[in-house]
Amino acid sequence: MTNLPGATAKSQKGSVLIIVLWTSVLLTVLVTAMAGKVRLSARTVAHNQDVSTHWAAVMGTVHQAEMELMLEMMAPPIDQEVVLTEEGEARNPRYRFNGQPLTLHYPQAEEMVVRIYDHAGKINLNRIPRRNMQMLIEKRLGGLDADPEQVQDLLSAWTDWTDLNNLEGLNGAEEDYYQSLEPGYSPRNNPELDTVEEILHIRGFAELLEGVNLEAAFTIYGNNRTVNLNLATREAMALLPGLDEELIENILAFREFEDINNRAEVGEIVPFENLQELSAWIGTNTSQIYSVYVYPGAALSEAQQLALEETQEFVNRDPVTQAYMEVVEARAHTTLPRLYKVDPYGYLPDTAPPRVYPEDYLFDAQ
Repeated sequence: MTNLPGATAKSQKGSVLIIVLWTSVLLTVLVTAMAGKVRLSARTVAHNQDVSTHWAAVMGTVHQAEMELMLEMMAPPIDQEVVLTEEGEARNPRYRFNGQPLTLHYPQAEEMVVRIYDHAGKINLNRIPRRNMQMLIEKRLGGLDADPEQVQDLLSAWTDWTDLNNLEGLNGAEEDYYQSLEPGYSPRNNPELDTVEEILHIRGFAELLEGVNLEAAFTIYGNNRTVNLNLATREAMALLPGLDEELIENILAFREFEDINNRAEVGEIVPFENLQELSAWIGTNTSQIYSVYVYPGAALSEAQQLALEETQEFVNRDPVTQAYMEVVEARAHTTLPRLYKVDPYGYLPDTAPPRVYPEDYLFDAQ
């Protein structure tokens, strides 16, 4: 059978049309993919540029914060203005290193937030007396309702970890116990812990301190045996015997008005029976060890503000929970601070303002 010339021509035209259509589809897909790749590359470059810019701003602000600590080591100028309380008493400028947002002497970039915490406001694990550790354990286990046997087991485990020998105390834990774990490890057998997180390796302490921001509550640096309430974090105060949430919030409110200079002033807030428990823990020393936090400021969105206000009485207007953090020792105004630790994603202590209304103050606010 012979094909007709007209049918052949139509068949060829149809084939060409199909080829053209498929070519168009393939070219469209190719162009779309290339355009998407170009957009992704452009977005990546923009993000990298933003990150580099923010990182430079953060590090620049960190250096300015270190300079702030160096300036604090200098003798104050004769003409320096002294901040006074309502009663005319001079306030200690070093107490501003209690985590409040700071404006530095060399002003930081407008979007950067700086918070500095003096480690005199934390519990020093390397200097804590055995009796105080027992009181801390008892409070975490329920205070008067704490099981005495459980308290002693934990205290024995702490003692065995920090003593200088491998002899297991009564109900304690030494090499045999820790090597039986998976994975096994050896106890410290030294009173000097290397990190605050090390306490979680001691038998029972991971459960005891579950949910505690260890970096905010504890320190291993310096020689302070007491906690300065002018500088104390919420996390540290929450572990101190004699303090409950109401008293902690009132202490935070009180120190916005004036300094706490002695136990008598603590007694203006803390009832006598609570003060008896608390007395062994508190002092007025400062230190030369600081945690410096720097981060770009952020604001709550309108939706977040509405949601928080509907569910919480007191709202922290600073939603940032992680920041660049370093632990430093400020030694002299002529020497850069000594760097002990860096954590680019350090967890901030609780930065909320006092969660108490003025009408509920337990002290007389002037």
